[in-house]
Amino acid sequence: MVFKKMLGAFGVGGPTVDTVLTDPNTHPGGTLAGQVNLTGGNHDVDIQHVTLGLVTYMEVEGGDGDHGARAEFHRLTVTGPMRLAQGRHTTVPFTLAMPWEAPITAVYGQPLHGMTMGARTEVAVARAVDKGDLDPVVVHPLPVQQRILDAFAQLGFRFKNADLEYGQIAGVHQTLPFYQEIEYFAATQYGPALNEVELTFVTNPHTVDIVLEFDKRGGMFDGGHDTYGRHTVAHTDADTIDWTQQVDAWIRQAVERRQHLPGQGAPGHGYRHHGHYATHGHDSHHGHGSGVGGVLLGAAGGLAAGYAASEVVDEVFDDEDSED
Repeated sequence: MVFKKMLGAFGVGGPTVDTVLTDPNTHPGGTLAGQVNLTGGNHDVDIQHVTLGLVTYMEVEGGDGDHGARAEFHRLTVTGPMRLAQGRHTTVPFTLAMPWEAPITAVYGQPLHGMTMGARTEVAVARAVDKGDLDPVVVHPLPVQQRILDAFAQLGFRFKNADLEYGQIAGVHQTLPFYQEIEYFAATQYGPALNEVELTFVTNPHTVDIVLEFDKRGGMFDGGHDTYGRHTVAHTDADTIDWTQQVDAWIRQAVERRQHLPGQGAPGHGYRHHGHYATHGHDSHHGHGSGVGGVLLGAAGGLAAGYAASEVVDEVFDDEDSED
């Protein structure tokens, strides 16, 4: 993936930048490698810095409702001060470490509907800063995340959408200012107890917190309430658990808790979510099943269509960047 652009902020005859990602595919905790190729214009320039940033969209709640906002959430200084001589070509390699909490943007090799991410190169000369075009970045699930996504599909949940929500989940350590929600329509075997399920992964080098939000169907005179659950699993458990059985147990546990306890939900630890105070059940570690390893991946071809966008966007954030 390549972009090449005359740095308009520096005027006619200024330097150009050509950023190349060796491979745009990565995963949480992985890396992005590449190089920034700079070519001097018709005069020498003193570059203050060249920075690579990861950019995405998130939903932000406000008094007048939700709105989308572009955000740079991670950056790397590729080089500090340097002099770029007239007409000179300079190549600067880089390796960008991806945050463990980086949101998933592709499932089964297809774009995850609702998600976009790009890497943008910023070049600063004197008081002028030029933000180049965006190079799409593709973040694939880690093995544990993939197994859980497989389980939801195998259980009959239908993918609805994915987005990023600005905010922090209390009781869960986060390093990024947002969290990802992968939304599903509930599977029919859970009856009228559930309407939708929202799945959130909060990942670190050793474990993954799985936060589930269950939206209960409500009748005409009985409004529905949300139920929450949080579970922690280790990366090393990816191939040692029957994930279909485990996810089914988590969901049925939440349904049973909601049916038998009055009020707003089961006793548990409160956390801030979607701008209101909610509750979720006590943390629980994984339960070991018979272990199916990568068997579920055999169905990936049939499951992929539900997650993919209806069309692939070649240029992300075109409208936003046109304003820079």
